[in-house]
Amino acid sequence: MIRDLPVYGNLILAPLSGYNDWPFRRLCREFGAALVYTGLLSAQGILYGSQRTHEMLAFHADERPLVCQLFGGEVDTLLAAAQVVVAAGADVLDVNLGCPEPKVTKKGYGAALLKDPAQIGRIFARLTRAVPLPVTAKIRLGWDAASRNYLEVARAMEENGAALIAVHGRTADQFYLGEADWDAIAEVKQAVSVPVLASGDVRCVADIARIQAHTGCDGVMIGRAAVGNPWIFGLRDRDAVPLAERVSVMLRHLRDMVDEAGAYHGLVCFRKHLSEYLRRAGLPRHLRAKMTNCDDLDRLIALLEQTALSVSSIKPVGDL
Repeated sequence: MIRDLPVYGNLILAPLSGYNDWPFRRLCREFGAALVYTGLLSAQGILYGSQRTHEMLAFHADERPLVCQLFGGEVDTLLAAAQVVVAAGADVLDVNLGCPEPKVTKKGYGAALLKDPAQIGRIFARLTRAVPLPVTAKIRLGWDAASRNYLEVARAMEENGAALIAVHGRTADQFYLGEADWDAIAEVKQAVSVPVLASGDVRCVADIARIQAHTGCDGVMIGRAAVGNPWIFGLRDRDAVPLAERVSVMLRHLRDMVDEAGAYHGLVCFRKHLSEYLRRAGLPRHLRAKMTNCDDLDRLIALLEQTALSVSSIKPVGDL
């Protein structure tokens, strides 16, 4: 439960900026994700009426429950943007306290807020009193190795009404280097009474059980390992998925991307997923390169269908 919202499962799609548009979220939900997040949305962008931000806020009913993640640092700005999120029909409001990207942290947002637990407390006190949705956050262990203040941050959140805490087991300055500290995630789980999601170094199905056993967490948040691999939410490793089946899902995903963004932009956005779909698929390097560099929609569809038909008989999707 996220406050009064039931979540039927414990595998969660992380808020992947640049990837979590509605075609990817719907696919992950269909394959078993119990909860999906939007990508990182700027609170200021929402208030300024950014077209791209509002497109990212659009969703379909079959994606629910949907978590909308905002980043910002000024309480009034976050509160005003939260009202837009409520009106859009999201189920949960999440505050980003973990993004380590300089373009976010240089403004004092994302993981930079970990430097000021008191400000985090003020943000949550205001949001949880004013917003009817459950308010949550994803955090890191601290800004750097010298300031691993994750327990102080988690307690400040819980004391001010947070309904759930997702913990990525690295500091901000680690980005994605080194090993995630699952012991620290377990400490957060023991320190608070609200649900805790564990994140970091979940690369395959076996890692899901390992991180759950190690941390005692209520759910597992999967990010990079889900790109080109929605099967992980059905407890199935991508390497076990036959190429023809992969291609069938890829064509479905591509079709939805084109429906969302048009032929050219849909194709360009899909190519971020394509190389991961093709990982360890047994294809010659030149063929993979031809696909991942293709900028013609019809040509890519033909390449994918021909590849699938060469290894198995599947029904072609046809024109998009």
